[in-house]
Amino acid sequence: MRRRIRFLTYNVHSCFGTDRKLDPARVAAVIHECRPDIIALQEVDVGRARSGGIDQAHMIAAHLQMEAQFHPALHLKDEKYGDAVLTALPMRLVKAAGLPSRGEPRGALWVEIDLAYVKLQVIVTHLGLRGSERVLQATALLGPGWLGALDQRDQRVVLAGDFNATARSAAYKLVARHFRDAPLDAETKPRPTFPSRLPLLRIDHIFVGEGIEVARCEVHNSALARVASDHLPIVAELEPAGIGAVAGDVAALPGG
Repeated sequence: MRRRIRFLTYNVHSCFGTDRKLDPARVAAVIHECRPDIIALQEVDVGRARSGGIDQAHMIAAHLQMEAQFHPALHLKDEKYGDAVLTALPMRLVKAAGLPSRGEPRGALWVEIDLAYVKLQVIVTHLGLRGSERVLQATALLGPGWLGALDQRDQRVVLAGDFNATARSAAYKLVARHFRDAPLDAETKPRPTFPSRLPLLRIDHIFVGEGIEVARCEVHNSALARVASDHLPIVAELEPAGIGAVAGDVAALPGG
């Protein structure tokens, strides 16, 4: 069996828009425009003075009637900043930890989402600004402490986030040797995601593993999205197959 789900990744820039306004509800509205089932967020503030001390992960999740898992890559006293996964589907935390970093701390969040007929492994990350650092972080994610422990033949994996890496970079090429780039898999011309007002760079990515087909993948470039954050979100329609599924058996996910 295959069921189609909508997966979105989005660097929300601490919910500060290109107009410098802080507005988590506006970010939630952009996400709602895309009707995703599963959401991977980066640059999420929790309890930070600069963003009013609110928990952005759970505030956005509440707007969307979803639950949230959050991992702080940066944790200073009560202030946190990092990655989150939001969904209304059953979800459990697998791992949340830091990655090798030479500058600003970076991390990754891994959750397992129950699609009823198969478990989906979702990893969200935000890699560093230096090329050598990104290679170290990508190597760690592909290693035995993370995805290297999985047998892709028996797992359904999505790796997504802000990689700060174009398709020509060493970190991108390293990941692309193990996972498929969603727009390329959908036979869609990849579009840039940053900066949102005039996108020039494709540094946000959705990668998929074995047993997942990509029916469609696009950058969401609405008027609201161009102002809500300095990145544009990517949304992909994915068809994860159950173990031993028959090709071509596709159904819509309830609510998707």
